[in-house]
Amino acid sequence: MKVFVAGASGVIGRRLVPMLVQAGHQVTGMTRRPERADQIRALGAEAAVCDVFDGASLTRCVTDAAPEVVVHELTDLPSAINMRKPDEMYSGNDRLRSEGTRNLVEAAVAAGAARIVAQSIAFAYEPTRNGLKTENDPLFDSAPFPWSRSVQALHDLEDAVTKTPGIEGIVLRYGFFYGPGSSYSGDGHLAGEARKRRLPRIQGASGVFSFIHVDDAASATLASLDRGVGGGIYNIVDDDPAPVNQWIPAFAQAVGAKQPRRVPQWLARIFAGGFAMSMLNGACGVSNERAKRELGWTPRYASWREGFRQALG
Repeated sequence: MKVFVAGASGVIGRRLVPMLVQAGHQVTGMTRRPERADQIRALGAEAAVCDVFDGASLTRCVTDAAPEVVVHELTDLPSAINMRKPDEMYSGNDRLRSEGTRNLVEAAVAAGAARIVAQSIAFAYEPTRNGLKTENDPLFDSAPFPWSRSVQALHDLEDAVTKTPGIEGIVLRYGFFYGPGSSYSGDGHLAGEARKRRLPRIQGASGVFSFIHVDDAASATLASLDRGVGGGIYNIVDDDPAPVNQWIPAFAQAVGAKQPRRVPQWLARIFAGGFAMSMLNGACGVSNERAKRELGWTPRYASWREGFRQALG
């Protein structure tokens, strides 16, 4: 199978491309940065340098590759997370999900691809406490700005992928990534914050995170090349939703940091900002049952508890 991976040098792209090559697929990996082309070739793929916002050039690029499946792993997020400046942090990524996705879908259709698989997120559900969130639950459309803009960008992405005539679309809503290349890695930004004791336990914080190891996210993407229902949306998370005041000390231990301080919510809000606190209190656990059933996929790391110990040390 010919596969075109947009964002091949990103967190998931770097894990996915070798899996595709090993499975016998003919892979073209796209990046916007010329200096990353050799990295993609080193993974065993052909390299294409293109800007997703240049629609005409993108269409030529995808058409030249003649893929059967296009995989959308493009993101535009800073390596250092600054939750006090969410507008600045997410603006580029929001544009990419809206405008960039539209261009990529149009290019995939023009190239005659049969399917497109796209990265979305599993932590934008409306924050209610009624069990694990499924793909049928609503997104957080009433979120305050700038999260409201990000949620709208997700709608734009998911609608473009699943509702465009002439191509079969699959959306993968990934949980919070951990493992190599992610923010939650042994040498990532949050590990540094934990070692400086800047990742505290927040008294009374009620959020529940759903994590996924980057290799498990890549393996789910591989499974979705020829499985799953066209127009389907799938949560790609592990089996063990993580209460925030359980995963924070486990993460600190895994990366060799001292145990986190305990701080009250009012103090955490001063230092972390309101956006971070809304996530720490509002994040909801997510179900992966549909992905297991329809993609035939099972995460290697069933729980972040095991994954943190094995992957972050």
